[in-house]
Amino acid sequence: MSTLSLAPVFAPAPTRARSTVRLTRRGRLVVFVTSLFLVLTVAFMLAGNAVGTDEPGQQIPTEIVQVTPGDTLWGIASDIATDGDVRSMMQQIERLNALESAGLQSGQKLRVPVTTE
Repeated sequence: MSTLSLAPVFAPAPTRARSTVRLTRRGRLVVFVTSLFLVLTVAFMLAGNAVGTDEPGQQIPTEIVQVTPGDTLWGIASDIATDGDVRSMMQQIERLNALESAGLQSGQKLRVPVTTE
């Protein structure tokens, strides 16, 4: 006679103890609003480090220049820069016009510092 032995193939996974805390719709809303309040409080506290003065800044006299086909920011800045510092003039034009890059489009109007020669 032969003996047949079977090994159990399925072993049930250990169960976790269920939490007795259940959040209702109102409870979830309270948790959400509280979390939002904490995040906004931290953001305002970090933004409080912004620096400002009571005195107004010095306004730079400017003029408007319209970009023509073939113009580059380097070319416009070199025409305006009287001291020969073209790079700083380019940076100043980028700041005045809030440009993200040195790329220009034909017909674009740029605010440039007035040259004093």
